[in-house]
Amino acid sequence: MSEAPLQGIRVLDLTRVLSGPFATMRLADLGADVVKVEAPGGDETRRFGPPFVAGEGGAVSAYFLAVNRGKRSIVLDLGQPADRRRLDALIAVADVVVGNFRPGVLERHGLGPEQLLTRHPGLVLCRISGFGPDDPRPGYDNVIQAMSGIPSVTGGTDGEPWKCGASIADLVGGMNAAQIITAALLRRARTGRGGLVDVALLDGLLDLLVYHAVGWLDAGAAPGRPGNGHPSVHPLQTYATAQGRLALAVGNDALFARLCAAVGRPELSADPRFATNPDRVAHRAELDAALAQALATADAATWEARFARAGVPGGAVRSVPEALEQARRVSHAHPLGGPPVQTVAPPWWVDGATVAASRRAPRLDEHRQEVLDDWLGGDPAAP
Repeated sequence: MSEAPLQGIRVLDLTRVLSGPFATMRLADLGADVVKVEAPGGDETRRFGPPFVAGEGGAVSAYFLAVNRGKRSIVLDLGQPADRRRLDALIAVADVVVGNFRPGVLERHGLGPEQLLTRHPGLVLCRISGFGPDDPRPGYDNVIQAMSGIPSVTGGTDGEPWKCGASIADLVGGMNAAQIITAALLRRARTGRGGLVDVALLDGLLDLLVYHAVGWLDAGAAPGRPGNGHPSVHPLQTYATAQGRLALAVGNDALFARLCAAVGRPELSADPRFATNPDRVAHRAELDAALAQALATADAATWEARFARAGVPGGAVRSVPEALEQARRVSHAHPLGGPPVQTVAPPWWVDGATVAASRRAPRLDEHRQEVLDDWLGGDPAAP
């Protein structure tokens, strides 16, 4: 690949914690020059932990390393006139400004959309909030998850609702922000006009309800908690094996016939109780009993390999350490020296190659003079 997709795009990152930094890291992975503006003391995730990743000059929060590769750091105190002049000058030459402050904060600093877009009509301004641009409530991931309804369909059938173990409200919000920012940049390339784009974390999770939402809105069917199963497709759940658990996803009759042959029970596909998916859903208990007996004869890894050969969607239920053995990774220098830091590679290839930011995560205020020189040709607030 000769050029990263966003090479030459300047992104001023006013975000902190997770949703915004994840969005701007995605833009950095795609080639954008991302400058992370931090308040004195830095993004609080620099202190989130444990775990911390040790280096020769000290330890760095694993949380911070996970979402800040590819960026340069500069500390600006918006209460100081000199730093405010520096920020205004950086905004003037930026292509994108991203913030995830609570609604009204940027406006109080004279950085609201009306002020910025009047002065810089080609700017793409992205605001990330918990509940929308006019709702001042703080948006924290576990609260957003709870309010989205997703925990009500997550967890055991007879247990309490469970939030997702990953911070999906923040991470989905970050992905949505990166997507709409790139779309706004495409529009600007066509029209010369920037503009305001807003992303709400709650909207992002409501969007993930997809068929659950349509089932309720248009068919009046309120979803329950199916555990590891699926209310409309079967067998689509996890099963115990001789060692470990296995997930199966059999979405049509042809796949079901392959599954039956692979587990040594070809007669099951001819059984009228299991002939079609609605039949299998109606008789899931009987089918599960037959599959459980067959799957107990080998371990999960053996079944995964056997199903791969047979073209049956199935895989062992892995722990995080086990799952990361198969992850594509990228490696960067430790900000404070020591062994390289490994992070999971972005989930894409461009022109057949993995594309990820080449810069490591920054030390606090590490690039102050470099950024002022690169973007502005010097310090606009120098005496």
